[in-house]
Amino acid sequence: MPASAQYEGGSVKNQTKGHKQYLLASDFDQTLSFNDSGYVLAEMLGISGFQEKVAGLARSNLVHQGAELAYLLRHDPQFRSVRREHLVEAGRRVRLKDDIELFTKLLDRDWDGVRFQFCVISAAPREVVSSALEGIAAPENIFGTEFGYEPSTGEISSILRAPAGYGKIAVLEELEVNLQITPDRTIYVGDGSSDLYVMHHVNSRAGHTIAVSKSKSIGRIAQRTVLSASAVGILMPLMEDILKLSADQIRESFASQGLGLQDWDKIRTDWLTFHKTPIRVVPNDQAASVF
Repeated sequence: MPASAQYEGGSVKNQTKGHKQYLLASDFDQTLSFNDSGYVLAEMLGISGFQEKVAGLARSNLVHQGAELAYLLRHDPQFRSVRREHLVEAGRRVRLKDDIELFTKLLDRDWDGVRFQFCVISAAPREVVSSALEGIAAPENIFGTEFGYEPSTGEISSILRAPAGYGKIAVLEELEVNLQITPDRTIYVGDGSSDLYVMHHVNSRAGHTIAVSKSKSIGRIAQRTVLSASAVGILMPLMEDILKLSADQIRESFASQGLGLQDWDKIRTDWLTFHKTPIRVVPNDQAASVF
């Protein structure tokens, strides 16, 4: 586990002295991975219609966005057969982003007096995330949905905690207290609408937010957006905004790890949607001043 932290009594304890400490919290599904863990689990067990079930729950607003799988595991008859071992196996089948081991290794280094404490906060089952990140992230730094199990059958009997919606904020605040990190040194990385609550929260307290998808809903909220198949890409805004490295220094840092930065496009995107309206005649002198 990272030398900068220690897990005691259900929380991470800060052990770093003499460093400027930041908390980097990340979602899991489609942020550190390419797959949705629920889809992987359903496919593994031959359960059909998973996407339709999730869409139906989203339309009903019955559960927080991101907590659909937890709800299905507890209440849907098709998922009644799921046991802890199935969640662990599904985690092994999740396809992770490229270079994720290097990403966590670099986060754990001393960046000239700056250290990053890495944690994963996800509504995915904790067993899935821990299995997928085995040997990559310390289990005690992973916060996912936790279930109660029926001792006699192994069946899921209850949802003890689901870090979705405000649930992610609650976990984040607990981590800030335990690590003694101020909100302005909190960084959150996510990919979709289920991360909007926590990103609004982090932004409102002068923290840092990074999106890793093209989703317009989250792109409007996140301070930075990074699109890359490599998890190491998440480091780029940290290097620029927190470590204050130049573009040449960033390229050299990646090159020192055997990663040549081939394409780095910094694009400001304006999303425009038009609908047809009656053509309004504009006098020539006005038209010339517009176009």
